[in-house]
Amino acid sequence: MQNVECKCEVQDAELARLMLIGVGARHVGALTQVDTFYRIPDGRLLRRETTGDAPEYLFYHRHNRVTPRLAHFTVYNEQEMRTRFGATPLPVWVVVHKTRDIWMQGDVTIHLDHVDNLGDFAEFVVLVRRDRHAGICHRAINELRQQLAPALGGMIATSYADMLADEMQDRPRLEPPAPPAA
Repeated sequence: MQNVECKCEVQDAELARLMLIGVGARHVGALTQVDTFYRIPDGRLLRRETTGDAPEYLFYHRHNRVTPRLAHFTVYNEQEMRTRFGATPLPVWVVVHKTRDIWMQGDVTIHLDHVDNLGDFAEFVVLVRRDRHAGICHRAINELRQQLAPALGGMIATSYADMLADEMQDRPRLEPPAPPAA
């Protein structure tokens, strides 16, 4: 499957919610999710755990760009993932903890995410279909993003996993305590 998606910083989450209501968006629900990203040679693979649902695996390819971008993805259950990627446990790269507030405006799904250790973000996602090509998806996202601009910050090119990995590299390493003087 394919979708077009775009991620932005959220400067004011409450204003974003009010603006979504103002443009006629419908609140779908709120979720707590844990995404475990694995190191694989090609693309991205994550295990998504959502409170109350069975875990699912998302395998995707997407370019890191600041503009809305096309993503190719496949969703697997546990058995399908083992068949595709093998039974040997994959090395974990990074784990993302987030709360997700889901909204719908026409064909656009909006995720207002609070990501632990990173902050607040908005993701705009439109599924590509035969009757809705990528160009239509890009336009729908750009129009809605412009309507919500007062609540948004800059556009983000990378995944939450990339941002967390960068954050972990930037943290100062604590030196072990010096041995007591004799």
